[in-house]
Amino acid sequence: MFKNKIAVVTGAGGTLCSEIAIRLAEEGSTVVLVGRTAEKLEKVAGRIGANAIVYPCDVADEKAVEALAERVAALGGCDYLINGAGGNDRRAMPTVTQYTPDLPEGELGLYDIDMEAFEQVLRINTMGTVYPTLAFTKQMIQKGGGSIINFASMNTYCPLTRCFSYAMSKAAVANLTQSLAAYFAPANIRVNAIAPGFMVNERSKNYLGTVEEGLTKRGEQVIGHTPMGRFGQAGDLIGCVKWLLNDEAAGFVTGITVPVDGGFLTLGGV
Repeated sequence: MFKNKIAVVTGAGGTLCSEIAIRLAEEGSTVVLVGRTAEKLEKVAGRIGANAIVYPCDVADEKAVEALAERVAALGGCDYLINGAGGNDRRAMPTVTQYTPDLPEGELGLYDIDMEAFEQVLRINTMGTVYPTLAFTKQMIQKGGGSIINFASMNTYCPLTRCFSYAMSKAAVANLTQSLAAYFAPANIRVNAIAPGFMVNERSKNYLGTVEEGLTKRGEQVIGHTPMGRFGQAGDLIGCVKWLLNDEAAGFVTGITVPVDGGFLTLGGV
């Protein structure tokens, strides 16, 4: 199914999308690794070998994405697009969860956050999905079809405290996924999204801790809200990704967002 296909994976230097890229390459796809940090991409490429092509690029930069698309067109054109680039920024987050008229010293409320960082979070998560989609659907149309997977979040369904810009952008990703699915259906292009739960990576260890070594207060809240009692691993996404990309297994599936969350969304918190 995946042999001799070309997959463009944005955010490929990160924990989750690097694993997706590696697994697709193992299935015979040529994987174009896209991210802002060449060093991280090179490390992933070293694990893949000849089936990997490294292309540093800011996916929120329209011109840069167009240049990337030209490179991929020369390879034969994109079959699969994984829009995994994105993220949050602590500067865009207050340190308190509710409004209070008298903030303790050192705490930040919503009025104190960095609005430039707020806008940057919105841009990378939304336009960083839009620009690659516009660029690579042109190639998919020429090839007779393709499949796109966007990255949503638990914040898509209900905003987590303090994550204003991130939650706003991830809700937008799910809505965009539906709109794109309807628009590109006549071109035989399917557009879906996955919504990872709380996954293990270096960033999550800093603010959630680990089940094995000890949890932060926020980590305890997450695990207490996750019926499976653990954080997700990058490998937990692979089955869902392969299913959504596979035209035989999911050929009539488009416009959905699939939670991969250990049951996080099954609990109402009461």
